[in-house]
Amino acid sequence: MYETSAPSPPVPAEPSDSGTESGLAVVAAPPLRRFYVPVRIKYLLVLAVAVAWTALSVMLSAPWLHELSKPLGFALALFVIAFIAYVPGFMNAFLIGSIVADRRPRWREVAQLPDVCVLVACYNEADNIADTLESLARQDYAGRVEVVVVDDGSTDDTLAIARTLAERHARPDLRIRVLAQPLNGGKSKALNRGLAETDQPLVITVDGDSYLRQDALRKLVLRFLSDPAGTVAVAGAVLVRNSRDNWLTRAQEWDYFHGIAAVKRMQSMYHGTLVAQGAFSLYTRQALEQVGGWPECVGEDIVVSWALLKSGARIGYCEDACLFTKVPSSLGQFARQRQRWSRGLMEAFARHGSLLAKPRMTTLFIWWNLLFLPLDLVYTLAFIPGLVLALFGYYWIAGVMTLLVLPLAAIWNLMIFRVQRHMFKSQQLQVRRNVAGFLFYTLGYTMILQPVCVMGYAAELLRMRKTWGTK
Repeated sequence: MYETSAPSPPVPAEPSDSGTESGLAVVAAPPLRRFYVPVRIKYLLVLAVAVAWTALSVMLSAPWLHELSKPLGFALALFVIAFIAYVPGFMNAFLIGSIVADRRPRWREVAQLPDVCVLVACYNEADNIADTLESLARQDYAGRVEVVVVDDGSTDDTLAIARTLAERHARPDLRIRVLAQPLNGGKSKALNRGLAETDQPLVITVDGDSYLRQDALRKLVLRFLSDPAGTVAVAGAVLVRNSRDNWLTRAQEWDYFHGIAAVKRMQSMYHGTLVAQGAFSLYTRQALEQVGGWPECVGEDIVVSWALLKSGARIGYCEDACLFTKVPSSLGQFARQRQRWSRGLMEAFARHGSLLAKPRMTTLFIWWNLLFLPLDLVYTLAFIPGLVLALFGYYWIAGVMTLLVLPLAAIWNLMIFRVQRHMFKSQQLQVRRNVAGFLFYTLGYTMILQPVCVMGYAAELLRMRKTWGTK
């Protein structure tokens, strides 16, 4: 999906008399827009539109509810329809409204970029770590960067390769250190060791199977410096690097390019991206230390993000700080990865469920995530069997009424594609053709994804063994 020409030029350092913001850099405020709608007003307007759409869906679905009540009973029929049509419809309508209303905060002029450390926790990444370090060495960041590779007891040549690359790329403004954990102890332990052995005010995490655009660090830091007060973390844009491997990676390309990017845009607009993902995110050291660093669990990135949100902080999103990662290319790898994500969500609720009662705009998205479990259950145990029944002429669950959600989904896909394509164009990137991957993403991807998520929920409830693995 991604073709590139020349990288965007670095931002020139210009003098500013605005003083120091957060003790990190000298910045000048961006020019004010002539017409500005406060975020809270946008939130209320978008929420009203989504509620209105849901109300219309309830009205139109009355015959469907009546027919499905005959074999299932009213209560169960209402539950099934709610999580097949009402809830997804509300979510899609809210997403569309948010994307329409979204206006990214303008970048500030920066006279001096702060020192940053980049933590690369890795385990058995011999095939990838060289590319990751090469891309970090090519960054156009006009400040001092320290890269700390923490090898978490790899059994392959990851450690040796990292040490070789560290010596090769050392220069005055770039220091690369390699730390070796004696045993595989998990990603959170590796990251916390890196945090303890550095002192820069800004901490950036990067996965060991990734490749960063030349301007990725600069744009991520500039986004942080330009975002509203109270921002303590910014998630970067994670995209798929190995999309041409097979049908599964082609579908995941659209998942990252459309689904994940759209949700992060929406959440950051309302001051609370729910996951500053470990693959590529920026944090302030002060905020990390206040919450005790990364917790020991499989979903360390979502759990630490929720801890930051609980403190009242804001987490942003930088849509044009691009990192390309290798996604799972086999069903087994994909299932293990998404099960870990599902377990991480449950860990976040277990530790920070009080966010459900916190009075802020992003509380809606905490409740939104709470609905994932019944959504996945209904899709797996009701909708997929309903499709099978429809093949035999029984249209109780999957029928004409279920098609009403398709226009809204199509509008959402077209809108986020337009937004993402514009972002790509601004970076001299081009969206490559991936029609087959898109068709599978829209028609069959969830039939694999949601049953896998249900398995992850079950594994967490049964307290099965947890590992962070290589994917």
